[in-house]
Parts: sequence; structure tokens; C-alpha cells
Amino acid sequence: MSFGTEAGGGAAAPPAEGAMNIVLLEPEMPANTGNIGRTCVATGSRLHLIEPLGFKINEKMVRRAGLDYWDSLDVTVYDSYGDFLERNPGAVKKIYMATTKASHVYTEVSYEPGAYLMFGKESAGIPEELLKEYPETAVRIPMMGGIRSLNLANSVAVVLYEALRQNAFAHLVRQGRPRTFQWEL
Repeated sequence: MSFGTEAGGGAAAPPAEGAMNIVLLEPEMPANTGNIGRTCVATGSRLHLIEPLGFKINEKMVRRAGLDYWDSLDVTVYDSYGDFLERNPGAVKKIYMATTKASHVYTEVSYEPGAYLMFGKESAGIPEELLKEYPETAVRIPMMGGIRSLNLANSVAVVLYEALRQNAFAHLVRQGRPRTFQWEL
């Protein structure tokens, strides 16, 4: 199942060559997924959702969290992790697993254009049997001890923007312009 322009009728620009890919394995909370969708639109990234989902994709709460950006989102839903790999064969060599269990910090790896940044469900993360297949590309966001994890949408933003930074924010607007005055630099 693929959405993009079909989901809400908006005209989405196709992601640029080398666009980053956000992969959510069995996300449970529609507000997180909506916020992540908005981040994907703002960064030109693709969103991959692996079922089962803890909500319906057209649920009002997801659309509200994504605001008017949801219609422009390049999003694909997969039946399983196997279905995701079958339809994205290059992902195996470019996938990074974000987990609290990793030994590498997310800033210590090099993200290539078109990397797949994978995040697990809010209640359990990525299953360990899957993590053990990716020891070199499992990454962690440093936190204080005793904290279970960061919010999923925040974690996606942190890791995604590091990957984008490493790729010189390709295809993104790097400077803003005030509406009511001119900067005197």
C-alpha cells in the first residue's frame, strides 16, 4: 500500500535523488507518526511504515499531527519487515537501527545519501533478534542513565538531522528571510 498523493489528494513533489528514508517498525501512536510525517515532508524524506500499526493510517489524529503536510508525504505501508526488504532490496546495505541498546553513538557513523533510518515501536523498540544482524549500524542517542528512551518523534528528528548534516543538507533551504525587515549582515 502506497499513499503520497493518493492519501489526501495533495500534489507532493517526489523526493530528491538520495533522499533519506525513515522506517517505523510497528508504530503505535498516531501523534508520533503524524509528527514524523511532517518532519519527512519538511526534509524531503520518505516514510516507510511496517505493520501492524497501532492506528489506522487515515485516522483524524494522524492527520491533525501532520497538519496540512500529510497530503504531501511520500509514505508507503508494508505488511511486514520481510515485505519492506523485498520492496527495498538496497536497504540492507544502507540501514541504521536506532536503539537504546546500541554501542555506537548516532554521530559516530557515516550516513550515505538515501540511508534508511529505522526506529522501533514506542513500547518495545526494535526486536533484539533483528538488531543482532546490524551490529555496526545500530546507533544510540546518548541519555542519562535510568531513562528508558526519548519520544519517538524526537528521536527521529535527532538522527535524521545528523544524517542530513553529514550530507550538507542536500536539497534543503539553508537560509530564511524575515517578512517584515532585512537582515543587515
